[in-house]
Amino acid sequence: MAGGYSIRAFRQADLPRLQEITAATFGPVSIDRNIEQMLGPFGQGDWRTRKAMAIADDCAAQPDGVFVAEDAGGAVVGYVTTRLNLVSGVGWIPNLAVDPGHQKHGLGRALLEYAIAHFRRAGMQVAKIETLEQNPVGQRLYPALGFVEVARQIHYAMRLD
Repeated sequence: MAGGYSIRAFRQADLPRLQEITAATFGPVSIDRNIEQMLGPFGQGDWRTRKAMAIADDCAAQPDGVFVAEDAGGAVVGYVTTRLNLVSGVGWIPNLAVDPGHQKHGLGRALLEYAIAHFRRAGMQVAKIETLEQNPVGQRLYPALGFVEVARQIHYAMRLD
């Protein structure tokens, strides 16, 4: 891979770094952040706390489907999480992130290609990923890799207190 980057399987010791990358990158494309901005704080912690927990859940659910990108020095600089549904034949990519200091080097694309190859090896028939309307990078990258838009979803929230 160009720039001395490589992709490898997730190790449990990677989780704090994945959560750190998540906090640094998901702000502009986080539903929970949108809710906080519109309705104010809620629960314990903020959107970063909830998103960090989601990444921990991904890593616990199918750790062999989480892949990390490293720079030439071995530092984790990005990741992709995947889930396999052997009954439906659908491989799902819940989360993808690249450290801001390592963006624009093709790592997001490489991680997605790695995930898609993982799905093919596992016999999946469909690959699925989603993004928010406010994520122009995803809206360009995913179709460039062959994904087609199949639906749009609207998220609503309301305060209960």
